[in-house]
Parts: sequence; structure tokens; C-alpha cells
Amino acid sequence: MSNSSCHTDQSNHDTLKSKKKKSDQLPSWDLTDLYPSPDCQELKNDLQKAQTLITQFSEKWKGNLSQASSQELNQALKSYEIINEILGRIGSYAQLIFATDSTNLQNTKFYQDIHEKITGLSTQFLFFTLELNQLSEENVKNKMQDNELLQWKPFLDKIRILRPYQLSNEIEKLFHEKAVTGANAWSRLYDETLATLEIPLKDKTVPLGDALNKLSSSQAKERKDAAQGLSSVFSKNLRLFSIITNTLAKDKQISDQWRGFPRPDSQRNCDNQIEDSVVDALVTAVTNNYQNLSHRYYLLKAKWLDVDKLHHWDRNAPLPEDHDQLIPWRDAKTIVYQAYHEFDPRLGKMIDQFLHSPWIDATLRTGKSSGAFAHPTVPSVHPYILLNYHGRSRDVMTLAHELGHGIHQILAAKQGYILSDTPLTLAETASVFGEMLTFQSLLKNQTDPRHRHILLSRKVEDMLNTVVRQIAFYQFERKVHEARHENELLPEQIGQFWLETQQKSLGPAFEFTSDYNTYWTYIPHFIHTPFYVYAYAFGDCLVNALYNVYQEGFPDFQDLYIEMLKAGGTKSHKELLAPFGLDASDPAFWQKGLNVINDFIDELEQI
Repeated sequence: MSNSSCHTDQSNHDTLKSKKKKSDQLPSWDLTDLYPSPDCQELKNDLQKAQTLITQFSEKWKGNLSQASSQELNQALKSYEIINEILGRIGSYAQLIFATDSTNLQNTKFYQDIHEKITGLSTQFLFFTLELNQLSEENVKNKMQDNELLQWKPFLDKIRILRPYQLSNEIEKLFHEKAVTGANAWSRLYDETLATLEIPLKDKTVPLGDALNKLSSSQAKERKDAAQGLSSVFSKNLRLFSIITNTLAKDKQISDQWRGFPRPDSQRNCDNQIEDSVVDALVTAVTNNYQNLSHRYYLLKAKWLDVDKLHHWDRNAPLPEDHDQLIPWRDAKTIVYQAYHEFDPRLGKMIDQFLHSPWIDATLRTGKSSGAFAHPTVPSVHPYILLNYHGRSRDVMTLAHELGHGIHQILAAKQGYILSDTPLTLAETASVFGEMLTFQSLLKNQTDPRHRHILLSRKVEDMLNTVVRQIAFYQFERKVHEARHENELLPEQIGQFWLETQQKSLGPAFEFTSDYNTYWTYIPHFIHTPFYVYAYAFGDCLVNALYNVYQEGFPDFQDLYIEMLKAGGTKSHKELLAPFGLDASDPAFWQKGLNVINDFIDELEQI
């Protein structure tokens, strides 16, 4: 009896130990909700189905939209959405397979093959949006009298923003088809090169993501070694990265000139449904606050680290008293879940579903994408989240950030494939708000002044990275693209633009070594989505202003917030912020957001 009891106790102990160990294991996603495998019959059937639907769609609607009734146009838009969702599902699967391990030749071949097939298929019904833009304003206005068609107005408004810049159908078709061997091919070369980089550290080499993570080490020598290893590898690949950057900038210039965009970021601003003047107001506000924000903070940090000058590898260094103990995955999940749940149990329930479903890939492995993202896939499935979890506090915030995206994408999915897509400027709202919820949840439970100081400093650095650093990135891009209009840029010229914008944004606390001029090479947004970066600053300032409204006890804030996320791409930033009494076109709006960072730095000075 006693032996049996002892055996049972040991068995229970082993079971608990096994469960605990399992809860610490980093998750990998299961993509079978999209397709069972790259060569499965379901995927082949969907490709065939898409081809059949596209052929029928083209035969029915090509050249006939101007005569279509409101009811007929409504039906055409529904068919258009169905086709796009099928292609979106296939494309999402290929992209996620590629992100899992881009060093696997089968993965890269599959991704490229699918990309080419989707481009070929989408070219066949490219006429639809082009012909929609050729409709007169009077024709569209008359059609919009139909209440059923009115649901598509946000989509029609979005594509008709680009109406003044649209070219002939034949040229648009050429641009679309040539992208496979043009910009997309260069982007693929960049991704595959970046994924294969091995960074020397002491007596071994590590993947790029691991080396970048070392820049947050508490050991100055470890940070310096990682920085020097990164610099050496970036330098060896500098010529290739410079060619890619020059080619893509020239490619964009040619397209912009043909279309008549007034400046390099105008197309991105149109896609974001935001005026150039609003972007300029944001950039001006952040630049004017460099001295009071980043310059002031990093001078404090130099004092805390007891150095005369900071090096670039000290930017994300933890403070001396911040040991940044590794946070197990199970604890990270608990921290983020509780933060969302305390704000609103409805969001907490959604977070719990993500954390207990195979929708997240946080495992560290060679060949995996080094960044983090939440891919919305299609409304009929669910988002997938990728991050590289090293166990640091910043990784916990990244988890909170990407889960915010995931929540946003699920709530907006009810709008359907076309209308759920959110402009980049608003796409960061839920993610940054989730970070703020997580931070505030940790802060309110912290009574020790030293620990409060650590939490505040981490948050300020994250906010500076999101606001100041991203605006500096934007200004770097402007310099590169504007200079490329004149001639090809030498690697040294691109590096000089990088140093100038970094020095201006980070301030006098830093002494930059010459090897830092290669660090622009690993920022993928410059390659994939030019001028994306200001959306982070937009989102952070917007969330700061929004969180202030929440803290002030705005009536029914949680309900209004959830409704804002549900809207997806159906409303502009003006319409979404109006219920909260906010207006992004007001210059004071940006200062309100920046004042939140300023107040945190004020508190740090007093601690």
C-alpha cells in the first residue's frame, strides 16, 4: 500500500514536472488550418478554383462596369472578394512557410512558385480596380444611392484616392507582371541573404537575431563584441545591400514619375489614407522634441551607466541595477493575459485563445525570420503570430504587441477580406495599446522605487525606439530616395545619411564609431515597404493620446475601443478618433502624445 502510494506521489510529481516543463517550451505554429502541406490536393484545388472564378469574372465584367447597375456592381464586388480571399489564403500559407525557414530550398521554391502563380492569376482581373477608377464621379455617386452598395464605399474611396496616379490598363498590367522579376525579386534576394547571415561571436557564429539580441546584454563587452561582429558581416555584404537599395529606390522613382506622385512617400500616404500634411506635422512635432526626449534621456542614461559617452551598442543596454532576469514563456503568457483581461475580459478571452492554440511561433531556430509579426491570413481562418522569444522583458512587450495585432485582426475580420484591411497608420493602434496595457499593469503593482525606475526606463526606451527612432528612419529614407533621383549612391553616401539622421535623433550623449554606418542594412522595412516606418510613430502617439482619454475615465471607453478595432478599414482616422474627442489633423494632437514620454522622463529625473 505504501509502495503504491509512494509510486502514485512520484507519478503525480513527474506529471506536474512534465507539465511545467511543457509549459516552458516555446511554441511553434501549426499551419494546417490553412493547408495540410505545400503539395496537398486542397491547395491545388484552390488554385484551380481561383482560375475558374477569375475566367468567369473577367468574361462577365471586363469592359462592362460603366453600364453595370448598382445591384450588378454589388454582385461584382462580392465575387471579387471571394477570389481575393482564395488567393490570400494561398499566399498567406506560402509566406508563413517561407518565414519559418527561408534557408530551406524547398520552402523558397514553394514561396516563389506560389508568388508567381498568384501574380499571374491576379493580373487576369487587374482590370477591375482600374475600370472602377475610370468611372466618373457622377456615375459612382449615382450608384452609391443604393444602400446595399454603400457598404463598399470605404473600399471604393480607398482605390479612388489613387485615381489621379493611375496609368493605362496595359501599363498597369506590365508594372504588375514585371514586379515578379523586379522589386519582388530584389526583396527575395535581400530576405534570403539576411536569413543566411552568421555573426561571429567569440569562438562561434550565431544567427542574426541572436547577435542583435546580444545588444541588450548587461555586459558591455558582450554588447561590443556583438556590435563588432554585426559590423564585420554587414560590411562584407555592404556592396550587395547597396545594389539592392539603389535598384529598389530607382525602380520606385520610375514608377512615381510615371504616375506623377509629388514626393517619394506620397504613394505610401495615399495607401494609408492620410494627407502628406498630416505626416509632415507628425515628423515636425517629433523632430522638434528630439532635444527634450531622446537627447535628455540618453544623457541621463550615460550618467546612470557612469560613462562620458554612449556607444551605439549601449542604446538598448539595461541599467546597472536592471538584471533583466530571464522570463520563462509561461510567465510571459500570464503577464500579457492579465494585462489584457484587467482592461476588458472580452479581450482577455481572445488572448487566452491565442496562447492556448498553435497560432504562435516563438521558437528560436536558424533560417527563421528574425523579426516579429502578426499575419491576418484570411477572415475564414485566424491570424498567425511570429516572434523570437529570448526571455527578455522586451520580448514580453513584443508578445503583447503582436497579440494586439492579432486581436485587431480577428475583430476586423467580420468586415470581410476586403474591408478588414486596416491602413498602416491605424494598424499599430491595438498593438501599441496592448504594450501600454502590459506596461501599466506591471507599473501599478510595483512599489519599490528602484524597480519602478527600471520599468520606466525600459518603457521610455521602447517609446523612443517606436517614435524617435522610426522618424529618424523615415528621414533617412527620404534622404536616400531623394538623392537617388540624381545618381547611383555609393555605400559611403548611404552610410553618411544613416549617421546624420542617427546623430540628430539620438543626440550628444552618443559617440558613433565609423562602423555604425552599415547598420541601415538590416532594417527590412526599407526594402519591403518604403516609408512604412512613420506608422509606428503615428500609432504610438495616437495610443498615448488614447490612453490619456482612458485614464481620465472616458465613458464606455472599452466598448468604443472594441468598436474602433471592429471597424477595420471601413473608417478613416478622423472617423475612428472622433468618438474619443481626438483629431490627428490637429498639431496639438501629436504634442499630447509626445508629452506622455516627456512626463515619464520627468519622473525618471526625480527618482
